[in-house]
Amino acid sequence: VVEVALQFLGVPYVWGGSSPAGFDCSGLTSYCYRQIGVSLPRTSRSQYLTGQHIAPESLDLLVPGDLVFFARDADPTRVHHVGIYVGNGNYVHAPQTGDVVKVSSLTERIATRGDYVGASRF
Repeated sequence: VVEVALQFLGVPYVWGGSSPAGFDCSGLTSYCYRQIGVSLPRTSRSQYLTGQHIAPESLDLLVPGDLVFFARDADPTRVHHVGIYVGNGNYVHAPQTGDVVKVSSLTERIATRGDYVGASRF
């Protein structure tokens, strides 16, 4: 799934987007997983509720392809963003309006924003 996702680097963020013409965060993850035969729910909140959970303090257990989740006030009931872990402390995601699909540092986000709530494996 990481190889699939990296093909879309530079694709514009589009709210509600779920195709190579434009993605939002969960549109990117659901589209990429669908390409490898795995069906995911459409929203980041729904995606968080599926799969095998990996606790936020267990970063050492992450493997490429795990979905990583972020929530307002680090509250798991308020998940609002998702990306795909690519390895080496980084993840690919569609961040926000005006941005593009890109790779960002998970470890930096955890250190600066403190909104990471864990991961799921499919």
